Amino acid sequence: MKFIDWIKPGIRLKRWIMLGLIGIFFMAFALAELIRWGIFYNIYYRAFYIFLIITGGFIVYISITQGMRSVISLINKGYLSVSLDSRRLSNLIYEKRLLVKGPKIVAIGGGTGLSTMLRGLKDYTSNITAVVTVADDGGGSGDLREDLGMLAPGDIRNCILALSDTEPLMQELLQYRFKDGRLKNQSFGNLFLAAMDGISGNFEEAVRKMSSVLAVTGKVIPVTLENVVLKAKLKNGVIVEGESNIPEAANLYESPIEKVFIDPKDAKALKETVEAIKDADAIILGPGSLYTSVIANLLVKDVAVALQKTKALKLYVSNIMTQPGETDDFSVSDHIKAIFKHVGGKVVDYTVVNVGGIDENLKGKYFEKTSELVEIDEKELSKIGVGVIKGDFIKVKDGLVRHDSDKLAAILIETIMDKKLFYDKKKIIEYFYLSQRLKENKVTKNRE
Repeated sequence: MKFIDWIKPGIRLKRWIMLGLIGIFFMAFALAELIRWGIFYNIYYRAFYIFLIITGGFIVYISITQGMRSVISLINKGYLSVSLDSRRLSNLIYEKRLLVKGPKIVAIGGGTGLSTMLRGLKDYTSNITAVVTVADDGGGSGDLREDLGMLAPGDIRNCILALSDTEPLMQELLQYRFKDGRLKNQSFGNLFLAAMDGISGNFEEAVRKMSSVLAVTGKVIPVTLENVVLKAKLKNGVIVEGESNIPEAANLYESPIEKVFIDPKDAKALKETVEAIKDADAIILGPGSLYTSVIANLLVKDVAVALQKTKALKLYVSNIMTQPGETDDFSVSDHIKAIFKHVGGKVVDYTVVNVGGIDENLKGKYFEKTSELVEIDEKELSKIGVGVIKGDFIKVKDGLVRHDSDKLAAILIETIMDKKLFYDKKKIIEYFYLSQRLKENKVTKNRE
């Protein structure tokens, strides 16, 4: 950056340099006066000059801290070039020494959406705690839950695999579903976790052992170790029991969900979950089914209380499409209002929304299933005090609309940097590291 560039308008650095010089002048003038004439001045004059020294010191402190922020902002935007030894940086990353310095993120949810997001986040930090619902009672998870009396393993398995550092063959093996016999439609990964549960003291220990075997980045934690059942009350008064039955019943009775609740209602969260929320830099809710994945976790009272007390940045990743039986005709604000209603307070600072579109053929297929793009109602979001972060995250896989894990992770990290780390002087190193990682990933994507 040339000297002439430093004096251009909009740099936001000159003002802090000038303010710092004024502060130094105040201090120097007052100190000189006290040394030269201090013994001749009465107590009021002395107090005035001492006040002037203190004021000058405060002005210098403000100018230095604000000037540093301006320099960091210039570096992040590319006006200043601060390069790190890429070979050394790569070695540190592979040794996971820098990932350990990444932001502390707690991701709460379940289903495909959560595991998709985790797959992208692990490139930026190893301080990830995934808090996963265990209320699933459908499919292979439901069968194992009924036969073995264990907690639902499906969502846990997906999150472990998303954060694991394993060969593609191992990933394929653990996701394999048997096609015939008594194990038809059962996932090998679920059976692996069930076997681990059999040789462990409890389900939490089984998850920890499986995570260790698969070299997981971060932690995957069940929201509770109690055998909870998710229930829903529809607006017509009907009570539905079982996570997998709720959307079907809402469609059958043509009555939307009024509220969901768990049995037992006083189920306890793991202590590790509560501590992770308390110490986090950011909490991310979603993406995933609103009632059966996201809110299902928040019904555990310890989690809801911890969310309201934490000083972490709280983000909600909105679903791209509405979900039949759960969020028919829901806008983004409707999703967030439902969360506030069940938690009993405001637990979202910003929502990350998709502004990308899908082609007409795909839109028509979803419309046949009574599913459509979630409406972004910014005015209503502003009324409830929730900011909006926009991006194009759409990725079509096997004819289904999904979040692009890399794009979603990048904007989440950028938001955490700008809204949280930028204002924390203790997180300067993390800020520089993340900025470098984002730039490297963008270059890689452009080459691809």
